[in-house]
Amino acid sequence: MKPLGKLRLGVNIDHVATVRNARGSQYPDPLRAAKMAEEAGADGITAHLREDRRHILDQDIQRLVDQLSVPLNFEMAATEEMQKIALLHKPHAVCIVPEKREERTTEGGLEVVKQEDHLGHFIEPLREAGSRVSIFIEPDYKQIEAASRIGVHIVELHTGTYCDLHAEGRFSKRNTELESLREMASFAHSLGLEVHAGHGLTYSCVQPIAAFPELRELNIGHFLIGEGVFRGLKSAIKEMRRLMDEARAAS
Repeated sequence: MKPLGKLRLGVNIDHVATVRNARGSQYPDPLRAAKMAEEAGADGITAHLREDRRHILDQDIQRLVDQLSVPLNFEMAATEEMQKIALLHKPHAVCIVPEKREERTTEGGLEVVKQEDHLGHFIEPLREAGSRVSIFIEPDYKQIEAASRIGVHIVELHTGTYCDLHAEGRFSKRNTELESLREMASFAHSLGLEVHAGHGLTYSCVQPIAAFPELRELNIGHFLIGEGVFRGLKSAIKEMRRLMDEARAAS
């Protein structure tokens, strides 16, 4: 199939807030990073308000909602507290992710099959409030089918395993994981779901994912914030945008 139009880039600014919070200061400012990302060609901004507030804070969400000119993707756990915050702000999109207090970062996709009834009821008021609902899952048939049944608009496929295998030089297993991601992107699209992907993507591994014709959006954060230390945030984002567009054109 032909690609479904331009591949959007969502930039996650969580780890600008991580650096800020390390000193308990007002800088670096995540909102400033979000505005720079806009200027560099980001199509949206992602921010994850975690239960422990380890990076993004409640006031950051308010400022992003008030001042962004591109859509905000509000990442959140499926908790009553986060649901209330999402319903207060009514962001363009909410992405339901798994969350454990002891993890360094999000470890794998959400288990949808075993929580289907709970998640179906949880997302209903978010849909009614006008937010597009996404769910972060592993590239797995059963998880995608369950996501479709509960009524989400979007599935975001977890690319972390693929990226780790690439970084470790385990190319045979990486290629197997890449093929699984490709098949699941096609399957999710066939069910009428919009397909996004993200987690761990870098310059060296993004293009095979960006070439999937069913994909509509990639969400990338930690790598871009880190690369921004060396080359500037705008330059880092523009280079990712270039690689994505190049892969899309070639596909």
